[in-house]
Amino acid sequence: MAEIAPFSAIRYDYDRCGGDVSSVIAPPYDVLDQGDKDALLGRSDRNVVGIDLPHIPPKSAGPADCYDRSAAMLDAWLIDGTLTREDKPALYLYHQCFEHAGEQYTRRMFIARVKLVPFSDGSVLPHEKTFGGPKEDRLALMNATKVQLSPIFGIFADPKDAIGQAFSKTSSRSPDATGKLDGVDNRLWIVGDSTTVDPVVAAMGDKKIYIADGHHRYGTALLYRDHLAEQNGGSLPDDHPANWIMFVLASMDDPGCLILPYNRAIGQTDTASLLSAWADGVETCGADVADVVLFDGADGVETPVRFTNREALALLAPDECDAWRRLDYAYLHRYLIDELLSKKTGKEPKLHYAKSSEAVREKAKEKNGVALLLKATPMEILRSVSEAGGLMPQKSTYFFPKLATGLAINPLA
Repeated sequence: MAEIAPFSAIRYDYDRCGGDVSSVIAPPYDVLDQGDKDALLGRSDRNVVGIDLPHIPPKSAGPADCYDRSAAMLDAWLIDGTLTREDKPALYLYHQCFEHAGEQYTRRMFIARVKLVPFSDGSVLPHEKTFGGPKEDRLALMNATKVQLSPIFGIFADPKDAIGQAFSKTSSRSPDATGKLDGVDNRLWIVGDSTTVDPVVAAMGDKKIYIADGHHRYGTALLYRDHLAEQNGGSLPDDHPANWIMFVLASMDDPGCLILPYNRAIGQTDTASLLSAWADGVETCGADVADVVLFDGADGVETPVRFTNREALALLAPDECDAWRRLDYAYLHRYLIDELLSKKTGKEPKLHYAKSSEAVREKAKEKNGVALLLKATPMEILRSVSEAGGLMPQKSTYFFPKLATGLAINPLA
């Protein structure tokens, strides 16, 4: 099963910022554009985004000098005391307090190193497909800086809340650092005492970790480790830091571990055309029993529909598990889009992705198309698909809220 360990993180000097890191933390690099980066650097020229996002967009590798600048900036911040390195290995308790749909939540997590293993090992499991371009950018940054800046988000089963109880004494004291980002309160505690760390490490030893977000980052870490191993005659010492990668870990049983829908918009079409192409796979229905709601960007009319031919996936995807075939996103992509719409039109439709229902409606208007307002993937489906070795279509899950980057940096050398 998964092997975790405490580590001596590089982090901001909390004394210098009064324990408030609001101005120096950032959202994950892959949700930011140039305007976002400029706004974050406007809050502080020491914001972590200056190092973590050297090339925009980070969908492929940029010029080498941009990564060299990130490395130089990291070194300069360590020298001038902006950043410091923990004196001894620690775990980092991490809470995010936020509001969703009128309710208050706290997602309880912790930051640790996780031993890198291939997915075939079965202790760290993916759930979505990945693509090569983003890995090239992250690998170039990792090679230049010799650190991991953005954590991977992993979840694990803990129905009895053993991990939460192990951290209960820590969470009862004031956090070592706090930071407000996009309406979310981020709170961090440094946990170095063995009476807490050892039980947590032991309890995680019988658990699997399911990657919630950061598949590309995990793949990049494997590439980085293997590259170093080749340079070292084929292997690395067991204690080499590149054998490990930084995760933020949360219980999938925590009420604050929310999965929200990830909506789509299909450009240059209308509801009538989709219903015609999908006649063998959907039918209109009441909103209370709908699997997806179609929003026509031209007239603003919403049409609830339900899926009527789920058994088609048994023939189209016989190697996939039953949980994968029950996934709405699988039915949408493999049957409605690939099998029905693409074949009828003779071309693959252009898809646009948006997390919020408001954003995807605007995208449908902009692209003269139709928004697809979907339901969230249930946690039990994600777990079953992952354990069966299946991979969901891209962007089948949206874990809310996004993690903050900059609370801890993982040294790889």
